[in-house]
Amino acid sequence: MNGLVSMGLPASRPQRRSSWSRSRLLALFYFVAMPLAAGAQSLDASATGMQRIGQFEIDRTEVSIGQFAAYVAATGAVTEAERQGGQTYESGWQRRAGWHWRAPFGTPGGPREPAVHLTHPEAAAYCRWAGKRLPTDREWGEAAYTEHRVSPPQPWIAGRSYRYPTGDHPSGANCLEGCGQVATVARAVTSRGRGHAEVGRSAAGVNGLYDMGGNVWEWVDSGAGSEQRTRGGSWWYGPEAMRDDHVQTKPATMSAVYIGFRCARDARP
Repeated sequence: MNGLVSMGLPASRPQRRSSWSRSRLLALFYFVAMPLAAGAQSLDASATGMQRIGQFEIDRTEVSIGQFAAYVAATGAVTEAERQGGQTYESGWQRRAGWHWRAPFGTPGGPREPAVHLTHPEAAAYCRWAGKRLPTDREWGEAAYTEHRVSPPQPWIAGRSYRYPTGDHPSGANCLEGCGQVATVARAVTSRGRGHAEVGRSAAGVNGLYDMGGNVWEWVDSGAGSEQRTRGGSWWYGPEAMRDDHVQTKPATMSAVYIGFRCARDARP
């Protein structure tokens, strides 16, 4: 499978620079200002933006459908899953036509749901467009398990490393079982688990980051090769997949229902 996105822009589109500027504003609109579905709670302002971790910064939440939509509007990108169908595991891997980043479970997803059904190259392309990059495997682990804030709120302790991204226990994450209850999207279609939750809906974990444990696996840059590591576990797996010592890799061309991503960048002065 070819995991690269098509980056062509229509010839009639105005200058690229102005298109990028408008689309980045659109991404912010989708994520912060767009109305929520009926009954949903508002998103805490602390869930937006990036968190500094030493010499780099990392997104506080997973990239959302609304954010990815702004990227597609600016670039004309068409993903592998849109062309061939996203992947789910039902007694073996299978492709499902109509399952892709816009419709994670075959029906349109909300703007605050995590963007899934994306290959590693597609996730990296979004991050480059946003002026960022995928976090390295080391960076992701440092952000997920060791508290770097100088004066973190209770119960977090500066400089301490934790067993899970949620702390000493997996409670508060959206995992298969053993993590407690997190409100998930109602439209999920799955034979296992309850599907993903909107980004930033779970309790903030180490370094004030959301969903580093559970919800959806996250692509990281683990070096050259056809296999890339996914981090943090997902709603399909139990707490053990959330631990730092749990190693899971996937073909970089895979576009699965439970794999998303977040971006990072070098820290700014």
